[in-house]
Formats: sequence, C-alpha cells, structure tokens
Amino acid sequence: MSKTLHFPSPRHLHSLYAGREENLAHAERALGVKLVTREDWLKIEPPAGATAASAAEPIRRTEALFHFLNEARGQGMTIRTPDFHRITDGFARGEGDQMRALIDEPLVIATNRKSIVPKTLGQKLYLQSMLAHPVVFGIGPAGTGKTYLAMAAAVSALLRNEVERIILTRPAVEAGETLGFLPGDLREKILPYLRPLYDALGDMLDPEDTARLTEKGIIEIAPLAYMRGRTLSRSFIILDEAQNTTPEQMMMFLTRLGEDSRMVVTGDITQIDLPRAKQSGLLEVRHILAGIPGIDFHTFSGADVVRHPLVGRIIAAYEAYRNPMNQENGTTGKA
Repeated sequence: MSKTLHFPSPRHLHSLYAGREENLAHAERALGVKLVTREDWLKIEPPAGATAASAAEPIRRTEALFHFLNEARGQGMTIRTPDFHRITDGFARGEGDQMRALIDEPLVIATNRKSIVPKTLGQKLYLQSMLAHPVVFGIGPAGTGKTYLAMAAAVSALLRNEVERIILTRPAVEAGETLGFLPGDLREKILPYLRPLYDALGDMLDPEDTARLTEKGIIEIAPLAYMRGRTLSRSFIILDEAQNTTPEQMMMFLTRLGEDSRMVVTGDITQIDLPRAKQSGLLEVRHILAGIPGIDFHTFSGADVVRHPLVGRIIAAYEAYRNPMNQENGTTGKA
C-alpha cells in the first residue's frame, strides 16, 4: 500500500517540488496521500485507515505526478511553486493525460534572431493558451515574461504568415512622475512610453527588418488612444501595461478585434499608475469576461519571475508588506 520513488540526488528531488516542504503538504491535501522524503527518495503512503482498494488510485496519481515533474525537469524546465500547484491540482482532478501534453509536445517559438523556449511550466501554459485562444490575458508582476512571450508569439505568427500585421500598444500613463511637455514629433513624444516594446522586438528581429516592417505598417507601435474607431483584422494585437487602462479604454480595445485576429493583454495589477479616482480596466475585466469561451486568463505570481533571483524576493517582500494579514500590530502597510 505504499510506493517509494528514487532520484539521482537529494537536490534533484528537491527541485521537483521547488524545494518547499509546504508544496509537499499541498500535494498531500490535493491527492489524499502521505509523503515522506529522506535524502534522494520519496515515499508515497495512503492516509491512516485507508484500504488497499481506496488507496490505489491516489498513490498511482501521485507517482504519475512525480514522474511527470521529473520529465519536465529533464527538458530543462525550472519547476516553481505556481507550476507545482497547477500540475498537482490537475493530477488530483484526474487530468494527468492532458497535463502530459505539456512535456510530450515541445514548444519552441522561432523568430529571426533566436528561438525562444519557455523557462517554466507556467510560461509554457501561457504560450499554449496564446496558441489556443483568440484573446488571452497575461496578468502578473514584472519579470515573468508575460509581454516578452506575447511579442515572441506575435513575431512567430507573422513569420509563418498566420497574420498580416503586428500591432503593439500601451496607454500613455506616466509611472508616478511627470514627464512634462516632450519636444519633437509624435514618434519622439510617445517613444518613452513604447521603448520596452521596441526593446523586446529588437531581440527577435534584425534592426533592418524592424525598420522596414515598421515603415510599411506591418509592425505598428502606437499609444492606445490611436486604436479608437479601428477594426483590426488578420492582426496580432498586444496591449501592454493594461493595468493603466480605464474600463472604457479596455472595452474600446477589446472591441477592435477583427476577423482572424488574436489579442494578448498584459499587465501587473500591483503597479497601477492611474489617478486614485479611476478604476483599472484590467481589474474590472476579470470579473466581466471570466468563463467566456475563447478568452483565457493566465495569472503569474512572484514565484514565476525569471529575472535576477532578487527580483522575486523583492516582489514577495512587497506582497507581504501590502497584505494586512501579514502586518503586525494591526497596520495595513499602506503609505
């Protein structure tokens, strides 16, 4: 009534559950088993009082889960806490066969300058969502790859002639500082707001190709206000920094979707730069559009950050500070 799995080393085993004991506790609750680990082995036991018949399926699912995680690690993926929870919950629901598609079907996004491979299972789920749904929302903190991967998917779709244009847009909202009246023509005025999109594009296309495609209007980078009144067909459209849209702007943007087009909306709801009196369209849209076929919401957390390791710790510290439940002496952590 128990099963013991062996791995090459303790470090190898720890990497399968992100090195966090609480993740094993989550698996115990989700799968209805008891997990004991020492050195390089993991023992799967039934809960107290379980019969052989009732324990067989939970033990089988748990064994299949760790074989799956081991294969994912072998493909070079880093397993983070959100990944572990998503996959564990999927196996607990009996969706192991569907989950296997995550590793049985390698996902590589090809662009002119580099091939982009998801670094975490969360990123792979996000990419698969973009391939499967016309409208995808990628919500999470900086450094999770939500905008970069959307750009990669857009460039790849253009190179494969799946779309005729790429349209990149973001609201021109100042991030907590006043930029004043900027000199120059329109392009020079809006460039500071759109620079991150240009930077990501430069990783995927040669500068000459970017300039040529931009000049021909095949790649268009513009502030959100310029989307009003348009119908965007055969296009891959990315709205970045969507947390800084108003509800009216969000509705306006989403209704630009034309025939054979795809939309990706990215944003970080912890970095809203709108005036306090204005509601974020990204916060509202999650309640309005949840559950509509063809629209998918993918949420990242600080544990999905793939930048410098300190970025993840900084985000976690801010999340703890802003959460009143984590404050001592009844303080809220709000400035």
